[in-house]
Amino acid sequence: MKNTFIVGIGGTLRSDSSSERALRFCLDKAAGAGARTAMFSGEDLRAPLFEPGQAIADGSMRRLVDALRQADGVIIASPGYHGSISGSLKNVLDYTEEMARDERPYFEGRAVGCIVSAGGWQAAAATLAALRAIVHALRGWPTPLGVLLNSAEPVFEADGRCRSAETAGALGIMTQQVLDFASTRRAVFPDARVVAKRVATAG
Repeated sequence: MKNTFIVGIGGTLRSDSSSERALRFCLDKAAGAGARTAMFSGEDLRAPLFEPGQAIADGSMRRLVDALRQADGVIIASPGYHGSISGSLKNVLDYTEEMARDERPYFEGRAVGCIVSAGGWQAAAATLAALRAIVHALRGWPTPLGVLLNSAEPVFEADGRCRSAETAGALGIMTQQVLDFASTRRAVFPDARVVAKRVATAG
């Protein structure tokens, strides 16, 4: 997985939420497999409302878009709010409109792992379906496995370890699916990131 670059987006505006912990867990797994990672969570999500046609003024959002242009894979973790993803996360994802005219637009050619943490299985399942639909709309490839977390019960220990071996296993499998897809695609299309870098530099 050397040189594979995975970008993680999610959590809530509150630091150390269960969705942020899940995201960090997956990125740690990816890093352990040799990938480079970048995480956008917490205060990074406190961005101005996206305005189509306006230059990106927010530094965090410029860094996010630049990172996504270079990304081989993406992992998104969201809380479940009333049957869908959080408004802050949706707003952040709207900034990918900046990538609409790239040679590799939006999430084109990238596997996207989807994680949802909610206070009940029904809310989590509905939110996962919404998140996967958004990823499809952005031309991404949701991994076969999406992970649901029921935050009505403690999911993580204070040190970030999963309390449940089943949860740890599911997050690990999903992360590996992102890495495997990214590795396979890079072998088939070795110049994809070069194209993305050229677009980012030109912008």
